[in-house]
Amino acid sequence: MSENSSKSHQASPTPFEEFGGSAFFDSLVGAFYARVAEDDILRPMYPPGSLDGAKWRLRAFLEQYWGGPSDYSDQRGHPRLRMRHAGFAIDSRARDRWLTHMREAVEEQDLSPEAEEVLWHYLQGAAFAMQNVPDEPPPGTVFQAEPG
Repeated sequence: MSENSSKSHQASPTPFEEFGGSAFFDSLVGAFYARVAEDDILRPMYPPGSLDGAKWRLRAFLEQYWGGPSDYSDQRGHPRLRMRHAGFAIDSRARDRWLTHMREAVEEQDLSPEAEEVLWHYLQGAAFAMQNVPDEPPPGTVFQAEPG
């Protein structure tokens, strides 16, 4: 096989590789949890001494999700994120605080605008999916259906 045809059959890099591999995810998650450790809403959700384990789980999950090593599933099985977060009361304030800290952590990384957009889109969707305490509806009529 010629050198050119062998190059054309090489796999495209995974997002994990494009983001910067393990070093990127370690930096992202480290920056995020440095903020969580000081947060009055999120920190109480973590028992004393549990932040290192939480950092590992988030880093390993994100690495696997984006095409990196399968350490998360190898050690913990299927992610089942909603089930794993069910024991925590995650309301819109907690969700938004998580997003604020993650946004700041993402902005500290050296991603291309395109890669940052892809990552941020996923993180926003994940944060909204983890909310398990509904917002209180505003007072009064929220929606008025027009008669058919």
